[in-house]
Amino acid sequence: MVDILHQVGVKDASADEAYRALTTLDGLSGWWTENTSGDPSLDGVIQFRFEPGDIDMKVVALDPGSHVRWEVVDGPAEWIGTHVDFAIEPDGDYTLVRFIHEGWAEPVPFMHHCSTKWGVFLMSLKSLLETGAGAPAPRDQKIDAWN
Repeated sequence: MVDILHQVGVKDASADEAYRALTTLDGLSGWWTENTSGDPSLDGVIQFRFEPGDIDMKVVALDPGSHVRWEVVDGPAEWIGTHVDFAIEPDGDYTLVRFIHEGWAEPVPFMHHCSTKWGVFLMSLKSLLETGAGAPAPRDQKIDAWN
């Protein structure tokens, strides 16, 4: 198994603000995809809609202000059964968001794309928290034919 790992520091945003951006429909649609719906509570399923594909995540762990974990229940074949994990930690003037997309069977070319796109979207999260405006899909930076 292989994982995608990223970390972003958000200046002058609290852990609670970061947590809300990861656990509310308004927060998620502000940095990942504008077309977000569903139930972001524990055991709920959140639907994320993109062009050209869709992803459904089951919320499997919520620790207020510190941790969010999802299981991919529908989406690209390579994603099914993987987990997306956000750990939130204050660090001086920053709040660190440590990201893991874990459980990939192998590092296929699509994983390389997804790693870069997660980085793009984590920078969108940083922008949302620091400036009030993220760049969620469909306004995200396109990187290749997969988007």
